[in-house]
Amino acid sequence: MTELWRGFEVALQPVNLLWGMAGVTLGTAVGVLPGIGPALTVALLLPVTYGLDPTAALIMFAGIYYGAMYGGSTTSILLNTPGESATIVTAIDGHQMARNGRAGAALATSAIGSFVAGTLSTIALSVTAPVMVRMALAFGPAEYFALMVLAFVTVTTVLGGSNLAGWLSLLLGLVLGSVGIDALSGQARFTFGIPYLLDGIDPVIVAIGLFAIGETLWVASRGPGRDEILPVRGSMWMTAEEWSRSWKPWLRGSAIGFPLGALPAGGADLPTLMSYAVEKRLSDRPDEFGHGAIEGVAGPEAANNASAAGTLVPLLTLGLPTSATAAVLLAAFQQFGLQPGPLLFEHEPALVWGVIASLYLGNVMLLVLNLPLVGLWVKLLSIPRPWLYGGILVVASLGAYSVHRSAGDLLLVACIGIIGYGFRRVDAPVAPVMIGLILGPAAEQHLRRALAISQGDWTPLLTRPLSATLLGVAVMMLVWGTVRGRTSRA
Repeated sequence: MTELWRGFEVALQPVNLLWGMAGVTLGTAVGVLPGIGPALTVALLLPVTYGLDPTAALIMFAGIYYGAMYGGSTTSILLNTPGESATIVTAIDGHQMARNGRAGAALATSAIGSFVAGTLSTIALSVTAPVMVRMALAFGPAEYFALMVLAFVTVTTVLGGSNLAGWLSLLLGLVLGSVGIDALSGQARFTFGIPYLLDGIDPVIVAIGLFAIGETLWVASRGPGRDEILPVRGSMWMTAEEWSRSWKPWLRGSAIGFPLGALPAGGADLPTLMSYAVEKRLSDRPDEFGHGAIEGVAGPEAANNASAAGTLVPLLTLGLPTSATAAVLLAAFQQFGLQPGPLLFEHEPALVWGVIASLYLGNVMLLVLNLPLVGLWVKLLSIPRPWLYGGILVVASLGAYSVHRSAGDLLLVACIGIIGYGFRRVDAPVAPVMIGLILGPAAEQHLRRALAISQGDWTPLLTRPLSATLLGVAVMMLVWGTVRGRTSRA
Protein backbone atom coordinates (compact mmCIF):
# COMPACT_ATOMS: atom_id res chain seq x y z
CA MET A 1 0.00 0.00 0.00
CA THR A 2 2.95 2.34 0.62
CA GLU A 3 3.87 2.19 -3.07
CA LEU A 4 0.29 2.98 -4.08
CA TRP A 5 0.17 6.07 -1.84
CA ARG A 6 3.42 7.24 -3.40
CA GLY A 7 1.80 6.63 -6.75
CA PHE A 8 -1.02 8.96 -5.78
CA GLU A 9 1.56 11.60 -4.92
CA VAL A 10 2.84 11.29 -8.49
CA ALA A 11 -0.60 11.14 -10.14
CA LEU A 12 -1.90 14.13 -8.16
CA GLN A 13 0.85 16.44 -9.38
CA PRO A 14 -0.86 19.21 -11.38
CA VAL A 15 0.97 18.41 -14.61
CA ASN A 16 0.10 14.72 -14.43
CA LEU A 17 -3.50 15.53 -13.54
CA LEU A 18 -3.77 17.69 -16.66
CA TRP A 19 -2.31 14.96 -18.86
CA GLY A 20 -4.62 12.41 -17.25
CA MET A 21 -7.63 14.65 -17.93
CA ALA A 22 -6.48 15.13 -21.52
CA GLY A 23 -6.14 11.37 -21.91
CA VAL A 24 -9.58 10.43 -20.59
CA THR A 25 -11.24 13.22 -22.58
CA LEU A 26 -9.54 12.21 -25.80
CA GLY A 27 -10.17 8.55 -25.03
CA THR A 28 -13.89 9.18 -24.58
CA ALA A 29 -14.01 11.07 -27.87
CA VAL A 30 -12.25 8.33 -29.83
CA GLY A 31 -14.40 5.72 -28.14
CA VAL A 32 -17.52 7.53 -29.33
CA LEU A 33 -16.33 7.86 -32.93
CA PRO A 34 -16.95 4.62 -34.85
CA GLY A 35 -13.87 2.74 -35.96
CA ILE A 36 -11.39 4.85 -33.97
CA GLY A 37 -10.15 2.91 -30.99
CA PRO A 38 -7.46 3.36 -28.34
CA ALA A 39 -4.86 1.40 -30.33
CA LEU A 40 -5.15 3.76 -33.30
CA THR A 41 -5.09 6.85 -31.07
CA VAL A 42 -2.06 5.81 -29.01
CA ALA A 43 -0.26 4.86 -32.24
CA LEU A 44 -0.92 8.34 -33.64
CA LEU A 45 0.32 10.04 -30.48
CA LEU A 46 3.52 8.00 -30.02
CA PRO A 47 5.66 10.32 -32.18
CA VAL A 48 4.15 13.43 -30.56
CA THR A 49 5.08 12.32 -27.03
CA TYR A 50 8.80 11.75 -27.59
CA GLY A 51 9.63 14.96 -25.76
CA LEU A 52 7.25 14.42 -22.85
CA ASP A 53 8.11 13.13 -19.42
CA PRO A 54 7.56 9.34 -19.55
CA THR A 55 5.24 9.36 -16.52
CA ALA A 56 3.02 12.08 -17.97
CA ALA A 57 2.88 10.41 -21.38
CA LEU A 58 2.03 6.97 -19.99
CA ILE A 59 -0.63 8.43 -17.68
CA MET A 60 -2.19 10.05 -20.75
CA PHE A 61 -2.05 6.78 -22.71
CA ALA A 62 -3.66 4.90 -19.82
CA GLY A 63 -6.38 7.56 -19.73
CA ILE A 64 -6.97 7.13 -23.46
CA TYR A 65 -7.32 3.37 -22.98
CA TYR A 66 -9.81 3.70 -20.13
CA GLY A 67 -11.68 6.57 -21.80
CA ALA A 68 -12.19 4.59 -24.99
CA MET A 69 -13.70 1.75 -22.97
CA TYR A 70 -16.23 4.23 -21.56
CA GLY A 71 -16.98 6.06 -24.80
CA GLY A 72 -17.51 3.02 -27.00
CA SER A 73 -20.92 2.35 -25.49
CA THR A 74 -22.32 5.66 -26.78
CA THR A 75 -21.86 4.66 -30.40
CA SER A 76 -23.27 1.18 -29.79
CA ILE A 77 -26.35 2.49 -28.01
CA LEU A 78 -27.25 5.47 -30.19
CA LEU A 79 -25.88 4.36 -33.56
CA ASN A 80 -25.91 0.55 -33.35
CA THR A 81 -22.36 0.74 -34.74
CA PRO A 82 -19.84 -0.67 -32.25
CA GLY A 83 -16.60 1.28 -32.45
CA GLU A 84 -14.74 -1.69 -30.95
CA SER A 85 -15.49 -5.40 -31.13
CA ALA A 86 -15.83 -5.41 -27.34
CA THR A 87 -18.97 -3.21 -27.55
CA ILE A 88 -20.82 -5.43 -30.02
CA VAL A 89 -22.70 -7.08 -27.17
CA THR A 90 -23.69 -3.70 -25.74
CA ALA A 91 -25.40 -2.80 -29.00
CA ILE A 92 -27.78 -5.77 -28.80
CA ASP A 93 -29.93 -4.42 -25.96
CA GLY A 94 -28.53 -0.88 -25.70
CA HIS A 95 -29.76 0.14 -29.14
CA GLN A 96 -33.16 -1.42 -28.48
CA MET A 97 -33.39 0.59 -25.27
CA ALA A 98 -32.64 3.74 -27.28
CA ARG A 99 -35.36 2.84 -29.79
CA ASN A 100 -37.76 2.37 -26.90
CA GLY A 101 -37.01 5.88 -25.59
CA ARG A 102 -34.69 4.66 -22.80
CA ALA A 103 -31.36 5.84 -24.24
CA GLY A 104 -30.68 7.89 -21.11
CA ALA A 105 -31.01 4.86 -18.84
CA ALA A 106 -28.80 2.78 -21.15
CA LEU A 107 -26.08 5.44 -21.20
CA ALA A 108 -26.36 5.92 -17.42
CA THR A 109 -26.06 2.23 -16.52
CA SER A 110 -23.14 2.00 -18.95
CA ALA A 111 -21.29 4.95 -17.41
CA ILE A 112 -21.94 4.00 -13.78
CA GLY A 113 -21.20 0.34 -14.46
CA SER A 114 -17.95 1.35 -16.12
CA PHE A 115 -17.03 3.41 -13.07
CA VAL A 116 -17.84 0.60 -10.63
CA ALA A 117 -16.02 -2.02 -12.69
CA GLY A 118 -13.08 0.27 -13.41
CA THR A 119 -12.60 1.05 -9.72
CA LEU A 120 -12.97 -2.54 -8.52
CA SER A 121 -10.65 -3.88 -11.21
CA THR A 122 -8.04 -1.20 -10.47
CA ILE A 123 -8.12 -2.30 -6.82
CA ALA A 124 -7.60 -5.86 -8.04
CA LEU A 125 -4.72 -4.66 -10.23
CA SER A 126 -3.09 -2.95 -7.23
CA VAL A 127 -3.34 -6.16 -5.19
CA THR A 128 -2.35 -8.72 -7.83
CA ALA A 129 0.49 -6.79 -9.51
CA PRO A 130 2.95 -7.19 -6.59
CA VAL A 131 2.09 -10.90 -6.37
CA MET A 132 2.71 -11.34 -10.10
CA VAL A 133 6.00 -9.45 -9.81
CA ARG A 134 7.23 -11.81 -7.08
CA MET A 135 6.29 -14.79 -9.26
CA ALA A 136 7.94 -13.27 -12.33
CA LEU A 137 11.22 -12.77 -10.46
CA ALA A 138 11.52 -16.57 -10.40
CA PHE A 139 11.45 -16.67 -14.22
CA GLY A 140 14.63 -17.52 -16.07
CA PRO A 141 15.32 -17.34 -19.82
CA ALA A 142 13.63 -20.72 -20.39
CA GLU A 143 10.45 -19.63 -18.57
CA TYR A 144 10.27 -16.32 -20.41
CA PHE A 145 10.69 -18.08 -23.75
CA ALA A 146 7.93 -20.55 -22.86
CA LEU A 147 5.68 -17.67 -21.77
CA MET A 148 6.16 -15.91 -25.09
CA VAL A 149 5.48 -19.13 -27.00
CA LEU A 150 2.21 -19.33 -25.06
CA ALA A 151 1.45 -15.74 -26.03
CA PHE A 152 2.14 -16.48 -29.71
CA VAL A 153 -0.15 -19.52 -29.70
CA THR A 154 -3.01 -17.89 -27.84
CA VAL A 155 -2.88 -14.71 -29.88
CA THR A 156 -3.45 -16.72 -33.04
CA THR A 157 -6.26 -18.84 -31.60
CA VAL A 158 -8.16 -16.07 -29.78
CA LEU A 159 -7.55 -12.93 -31.84
CA GLY A 160 -7.34 -14.71 -35.18
CA GLY A 161 -10.44 -14.94 -37.35
CA SER A 162 -9.00 -18.33 -38.35
CA ASN A 163 -5.90 -20.22 -37.30
CA LEU A 164 -4.25 -19.66 -40.69
CA ALA A 165 -4.98 -15.92 -40.67
CA GLY A 166 -3.68 -15.57 -37.13
CA TRP A 167 -0.47 -17.48 -37.85
CA LEU A 168 0.23 -15.54 -41.05
CA SER A 169 -0.28 -12.29 -39.18
CA LEU A 170 2.04 -13.42 -36.39
CA LEU A 171 4.62 -14.64 -38.92
CA LEU A 172 4.69 -11.21 -40.57
CA GLY A 173 5.35 -9.63 -37.18
CA LEU A 174 8.16 -12.08 -36.41
CA VAL A 175 9.79 -11.38 -39.78
CA LEU A 176 9.54 -7.62 -39.29
CA GLY A 177 11.07 -7.99 -35.83
CA SER A 178 14.05 -9.88 -37.32
CA VAL A 179 14.98 -7.12 -39.76
CA GLY A 180 18.22 -5.28 -39.02
CA ILE A 181 21.50 -6.01 -37.26
CA ASP A 182 21.43 -9.07 -35.03
CA ALA A 183 22.38 -7.88 -31.54
CA LEU A 184 24.38 -11.01 -30.72
CA SER A 185 26.13 -11.91 -33.98
CA GLY A 186 26.30 -8.47 -35.60
CA GLN A 187 25.03 -9.91 -38.89
CA ALA A 188 22.52 -8.06 -41.07
CA ARG A 189 19.26 -9.95 -41.53
CA PHE A 190 16.48 -9.37 -44.09
CA THR A 191 17.93 -6.00 -45.11
CA PHE A 192 18.38 -6.90 -48.82
CA GLY A 193 21.30 -4.48 -49.02
CA ILE A 194 19.14 -1.47 -48.09
CA PRO A 195 20.96 0.76 -45.57
CA TYR A 196 17.66 2.11 -44.21
CA LEU A 197 16.75 -1.35 -42.86
CA LEU A 198 20.00 -1.85 -40.93
CA ASP A 199 18.54 -0.14 -37.87
CA GLY A 200 15.51 -2.43 -37.90
CA ILE A 201 11.85 -1.53 -38.19
CA ASP A 202 10.48 0.83 -35.57
CA PRO A 203 7.34 -0.54 -33.86
CA VAL A 204 5.92 3.02 -33.82
CA ILE A 205 5.98 3.12 -37.65
CA VAL A 206 4.30 -0.28 -37.85
CA ALA A 207 1.64 0.74 -35.32
CA ILE A 208 0.82 3.92 -37.27
CA GLY A 209 0.67 2.02 -40.55
CA LEU A 210 -1.45 -0.88 -39.29
CA PHE A 211 -3.94 1.01 -37.18
CA ALA A 212 -4.13 4.52 -38.67
CA ILE A 213 -3.35 4.13 -42.38
CA GLY A 214 -4.87 0.65 -42.66
CA GLU A 215 -8.11 1.67 -40.93
CA THR A 216 -8.41 4.83 -43.02
CA LEU A 217 -8.05 2.90 -46.28
CA TRP A 218 -10.55 0.32 -45.03
CA VAL A 219 -13.17 2.93 -44.16
CA ALA A 220 -12.64 4.75 -47.47
CA SER A 221 -13.12 1.51 -49.42
CA ARG A 222 -16.54 0.96 -47.83
CA GLY A 223 -17.94 4.35 -48.87
CA PRO A 224 -19.35 7.16 -46.71
CA GLY A 225 -22.27 5.17 -45.23
CA ARG A 226 -25.46 6.56 -43.79
CA ASP A 227 -26.06 5.90 -40.13
CA GLU A 228 -29.14 6.89 -38.18
CA ILE A 229 -28.27 8.58 -34.88
CA LEU A 230 -31.07 8.11 -32.37
CA PRO A 231 -31.81 11.17 -30.18
CA VAL A 232 -31.51 10.92 -26.41
CA ARG A 233 -35.07 11.29 -25.21
CA GLY A 234 -36.50 11.28 -21.71
CA SER A 235 -34.60 11.28 -18.43
CA MET A 236 -30.84 10.89 -18.33
CA TRP A 237 -31.10 8.98 -15.06
CA MET A 238 -32.25 5.52 -14.05
CA THR A 239 -35.40 4.63 -12.17
CA ALA A 240 -35.29 2.74 -8.87
CA GLU A 241 -36.19 -0.47 -10.70
CA GLU A 242 -33.38 0.04 -13.22
CA TRP A 243 -30.92 0.61 -10.37
CA SER A 244 -32.01 -2.63 -8.69
CA ARG A 245 -31.63 -4.52 -11.97
CA SER A 246 -28.19 -3.06 -12.68
CA TRP A 247 -26.06 -3.30 -9.56
CA LYS A 248 -25.66 -7.07 -9.52
CA PRO A 249 -24.68 -7.22 -13.23
CA TRP A 250 -22.10 -4.51 -12.51
CA LEU A 251 -20.48 -6.67 -9.83
CA ARG A 252 -20.71 -9.89 -11.82
CA GLY A 253 -19.32 -8.18 -14.92
CA SER A 254 -16.38 -6.90 -12.89
CA ALA A 255 -15.68 -10.38 -11.52
CA ILE A 256 -15.79 -11.86 -15.04
CA GLY A 257 -13.89 -9.13 -16.89
CA PHE A 258 -10.78 -8.72 -14.76
CA PRO A 259 -9.41 -12.30 -14.73
CA LEU A 260 -10.37 -12.97 -18.37
CA GLY A 261 -8.77 -9.70 -19.45
CA ALA A 262 -5.51 -10.83 -17.86
CA LEU A 263 -5.39 -14.02 -19.94
CA PRO A 264 -3.01 -14.01 -22.92
CA ALA A 265 -4.95 -12.70 -25.93
CA GLY A 266 -8.10 -12.56 -23.84
CA GLY A 267 -8.96 -8.95 -24.51
CA ALA A 268 -12.50 -7.71 -23.85
CA ASP A 269 -14.45 -9.75 -26.41
CA LEU A 270 -14.70 -12.96 -24.39
CA PRO A 271 -15.60 -11.29 -21.05
CA THR A 272 -18.44 -9.25 -22.60
CA LEU A 273 -19.90 -12.29 -24.35
CA MET A 274 -19.64 -14.37 -21.18
CA SER A 275 -21.18 -11.62 -19.06
CA TYR A 276 -24.13 -11.32 -21.44
CA ALA A 277 -24.68 -15.09 -21.34
CA VAL A 278 -24.50 -15.14 -17.52
CA GLU A 279 -26.97 -12.27 -17.15
CA LYS A 280 -29.43 -13.87 -19.54
CA ARG A 281 -29.22 -17.18 -17.68
CA LEU A 282 -29.67 -15.57 -14.24
CA SER A 283 -32.37 -13.09 -15.25
CA ASP A 284 -36.01 -13.45 -14.20
CA ARG A 285 -36.92 -11.92 -17.57
CA PRO A 286 -34.84 -13.73 -20.18
CA ASP A 287 -37.40 -12.89 -22.86
CA GLU A 288 -36.42 -9.21 -22.62
CA PHE A 289 -32.87 -9.91 -23.79
CA GLY A 290 -32.50 -8.74 -27.36
CA HIS A 291 -35.42 -6.35 -26.89
CA GLY A 292 -33.98 -3.84 -24.41
CA ALA A 293 -32.97 -5.59 -21.17
CA ILE A 294 -30.92 -3.22 -19.04
CA GLU A 295 -28.91 -6.15 -17.63
CA GLY A 296 -27.69 -6.81 -21.18
CA VAL A 297 -26.00 -3.39 -21.09
CA ALA A 298 -24.90 -3.21 -17.45
CA GLY A 299 -23.08 -6.56 -17.28
CA PRO A 300 -21.13 -6.46 -20.57
CA GLU A 301 -20.09 -2.83 -20.08
CA ALA A 302 -18.77 -3.63 -16.60
CA ALA A 303 -16.91 -6.66 -17.99
CA ASN A 304 -15.51 -4.50 -20.81
CA ASN A 305 -13.98 -1.95 -18.45
CA ALA A 306 -12.81 -4.51 -15.90
CA SER A 307 -10.94 -6.37 -18.64
CA ALA A 308 -8.96 -3.19 -19.40
CA ALA A 309 -7.38 -3.29 -15.93
CA GLY A 310 -6.91 -7.04 -16.30
CA THR A 311 -4.96 -6.46 -19.52
CA LEU A 312 -2.54 -4.22 -17.62
CA VAL A 313 -1.56 -7.01 -15.20
CA PRO A 314 0.50 -9.13 -17.63
CA LEU A 315 1.62 -6.01 -19.50
CA LEU A 316 3.13 -4.30 -16.45
CA THR A 317 4.36 -7.36 -14.56
CA LEU A 318 5.56 -9.62 -17.41
CA GLY A 319 5.87 -7.28 -20.39
CA LEU A 320 3.25 -9.45 -22.12
CA PRO A 321 0.63 -7.66 -24.27
CA THR A 322 -2.70 -9.50 -24.51
CA SER A 323 -4.52 -7.17 -26.93
CA ALA A 324 -3.84 -4.78 -29.79
CA THR A 325 -3.94 -1.76 -27.50
CA ALA A 326 -1.63 -3.44 -24.99
CA ALA A 327 0.85 -4.13 -27.80
CA VAL A 328 0.87 -0.45 -28.76
CA LEU A 329 1.22 0.53 -25.08
CA LEU A 330 4.24 -1.77 -24.88
CA ALA A 331 5.71 0.12 -27.83
CA ALA A 332 5.04 3.33 -25.88
CA PHE A 333 7.07 2.04 -22.92
CA GLN A 334 9.90 1.00 -25.20
CA GLN A 335 10.11 4.37 -26.91
CA PHE A 336 11.08 5.81 -23.50
CA GLY A 337 13.66 3.07 -22.96
CA LEU A 338 11.46 1.21 -20.46
CA GLN A 339 10.78 -2.53 -20.51
CA PRO A 340 7.66 -3.60 -18.58
CA GLY A 341 8.26 -6.52 -16.26
CA PRO A 342 9.23 -7.25 -12.66
CA LEU A 343 12.38 -5.13 -12.85
CA LEU A 344 10.33 -2.10 -13.88
CA PHE A 345 8.59 -2.19 -10.48
CA GLU A 346 12.01 -2.24 -8.84
CA HIS A 347 13.76 0.40 -10.98
CA GLU A 348 10.83 2.75 -11.75
CA PRO A 349 8.34 2.33 -8.89
CA ALA A 350 7.16 5.96 -9.00
CA LEU A 351 6.28 5.67 -12.68
CA VAL A 352 4.47 2.31 -12.43
CA TRP A 353 2.47 3.15 -9.33
CA GLY A 354 1.81 6.64 -10.62
CA VAL A 355 0.17 5.12 -13.70
CA ILE A 356 -1.85 2.70 -11.54
CA ALA A 357 -2.96 5.50 -9.20
CA SER A 358 -3.98 7.60 -12.21
CA LEU A 359 -6.52 4.91 -13.11
CA TYR A 360 -8.42 5.59 -9.87
CA LEU A 361 -8.50 9.30 -10.65
CA GLY A 362 -9.36 8.66 -14.30
CA ASN A 363 -12.43 6.65 -13.33
CA VAL A 364 -13.77 9.61 -11.35
CA MET A 365 -13.00 12.00 -14.21
CA LEU A 366 -14.75 9.72 -16.69
CA LEU A 367 -17.89 9.47 -14.58
CA VAL A 368 -18.09 13.27 -14.50
CA LEU A 369 -17.40 13.52 -18.24
CA ASN A 370 -19.78 10.83 -19.43
CA LEU A 371 -23.04 11.61 -17.65
CA PRO A 372 -23.42 15.43 -17.93
CA LEU A 373 -21.67 15.81 -21.31
CA VAL A 374 -23.35 13.02 -23.26
CA GLY A 375 -24.93 15.61 -25.58
CA LEU A 376 -21.47 16.83 -26.57
CA TRP A 377 -20.26 13.31 -27.34
CA VAL A 378 -23.35 12.65 -29.45
CA LYS A 379 -22.51 15.69 -31.60
CA LEU A 380 -19.16 14.12 -32.46
CA LEU A 381 -21.08 11.44 -34.35
CA SER A 382 -22.19 14.04 -36.89
CA ILE A 383 -18.61 14.68 -38.11
CA PRO A 384 -18.46 13.57 -41.77
CA ARG A 385 -16.32 10.47 -42.00
CA PRO A 386 -14.31 11.68 -45.05
CA TRP A 387 -13.18 14.71 -43.01
CA LEU A 388 -12.45 12.62 -39.95
CA TYR A 389 -10.38 9.94 -41.66
CA GLY A 390 -8.75 12.42 -44.02
CA GLY A 391 -7.48 14.24 -40.94
CA ILE A 392 -6.24 10.97 -39.45
CA LEU A 393 -4.33 10.23 -42.65
CA VAL A 394 -2.59 13.61 -42.52
CA VAL A 395 -1.75 13.34 -38.81
CA ALA A 396 -0.49 9.78 -39.27
CA SER A 397 1.82 10.81 -42.10
CA LEU A 398 3.20 13.76 -40.12
CA GLY A 399 3.67 11.56 -37.08
CA ALA A 400 5.50 8.87 -39.04
CA TYR A 401 7.86 11.46 -40.56
CA SER A 402 8.54 13.05 -37.17
CA VAL A 403 9.86 9.79 -35.67
CA HIS A 404 13.21 9.91 -37.48
CA ARG A 405 12.57 12.72 -39.98
CA SER A 406 13.16 10.19 -42.75
CA ALA A 407 11.39 9.85 -46.08
CA GLY A 408 11.97 6.12 -45.77
CA ASP A 409 9.58 6.08 -42.80
CA LEU A 410 6.84 7.58 -44.99
CA LEU A 411 7.34 4.88 -47.61
CA LEU A 412 7.40 2.15 -44.96
CA VAL A 413 4.27 3.41 -43.18
CA ALA A 414 2.45 3.51 -46.53
CA CYS A 415 3.45 -0.09 -47.30
CA ILE A 416 2.46 -1.26 -43.82
CA GLY A 417 -0.82 0.63 -44.19
CA ILE A 418 -1.60 -1.19 -47.44
CA ILE A 419 -0.83 -4.49 -45.71
CA GLY A 420 -3.13 -3.49 -42.84
CA TYR A 421 -5.88 -2.70 -45.33
CA GLY A 422 -5.35 -6.08 -47.01
CA PHE A 423 -5.61 -7.84 -43.66
CA ARG A 424 -8.95 -6.15 -43.01
CA ARG A 425 -10.19 -7.11 -46.46
CA VAL A 426 -9.62 -10.81 -45.75
CA ASP A 427 -10.75 -10.52 -42.11
CA ALA A 428 -7.29 -11.29 -40.75
CA PRO A 429 -6.28 -9.83 -37.36
CA VAL A 430 -3.64 -7.10 -37.20
CA ALA A 431 -2.85 -7.38 -33.48
CA PRO A 432 -0.62 -10.49 -33.91
CA VAL A 433 1.63 -8.44 -36.22
CA MET A 434 2.42 -6.02 -33.40
CA ILE A 435 2.81 -8.78 -30.82
CA GLY A 436 5.16 -10.74 -33.10
CA LEU A 437 7.17 -7.61 -33.90
CA ILE A 438 7.65 -6.67 -30.24
CA LEU A 439 7.90 -10.06 -28.55
CA GLY A 440 9.72 -11.89 -31.36
CA PRO A 441 13.19 -10.40 -30.73
CA ALA A 442 12.75 -10.83 -26.97
CA ALA A 443 11.72 -14.48 -27.39
CA GLU A 444 14.79 -15.08 -29.58
CA GLN A 445 17.11 -13.52 -26.99
CA HIS A 446 15.63 -15.57 -24.14
CA LEU A 447 15.93 -18.78 -26.18
CA ARG A 448 19.59 -18.04 -26.98
CA ARG A 449 20.34 -17.33 -23.31
CA ALA A 450 18.61 -20.52 -22.21
CA LEU A 451 20.61 -22.57 -24.73
CA ALA A 452 23.84 -20.81 -23.74
CA ILE A 453 23.24 -21.68 -20.08
CA SER A 454 22.51 -25.31 -20.95
CA GLN A 455 25.40 -25.45 -23.47
CA GLY A 456 23.08 -26.10 -26.38
CA ASP A 457 20.89 -28.66 -24.62
CA TRP A 458 17.16 -28.21 -25.38
CA THR A 459 15.92 -30.52 -22.63
CA PRO A 460 15.81 -27.86 -19.83
CA LEU A 461 12.97 -26.20 -21.73
CA LEU A 462 10.94 -29.36 -21.12
CA THR A 463 12.31 -30.43 -17.73
CA ARG A 464 12.09 -27.17 -15.78
CA PRO A 465 8.63 -27.34 -14.13
CA LEU A 466 7.36 -23.84 -14.94
CA SER A 467 8.74 -23.83 -18.47
CA ALA A 468 7.27 -27.28 -19.16
CA THR A 469 3.88 -26.21 -17.76
CA LEU A 470 3.73 -23.11 -19.96
CA LEU A 471 4.72 -25.07 -23.06
CA GLY A 472 2.13 -27.72 -22.18
CA VAL A 473 -0.58 -25.06 -21.94
CA ALA A 474 0.57 -23.69 -25.31
CA VAL A 475 0.19 -27.15 -26.88
CA MET A 476 -3.31 -27.50 -25.40
CA MET A 477 -4.25 -24.07 -26.74
CA LEU A 478 -2.93 -25.06 -30.16
CA VAL A 479 -4.99 -28.26 -30.17
CA TRP A 480 -8.07 -26.40 -28.96
CA GLY A 481 -7.68 -23.77 -31.67
CA THR A 482 -7.28 -26.43 -34.37
CA VAL A 483 -10.35 -28.34 -33.20
CA ARG A 484 -12.39 -25.16 -32.91
CA GLY A 485 -11.40 -24.10 -36.42
CA ARG A 486 -12.40 -27.46 -37.92
CA THR A 487 -15.69 -27.46 -35.99
CA SER A 488 -16.60 -23.97 -37.19
CA ARG A 489 -15.92 -24.97 -40.82
CA ALA A 490 -17.95 -28.17 -40.54
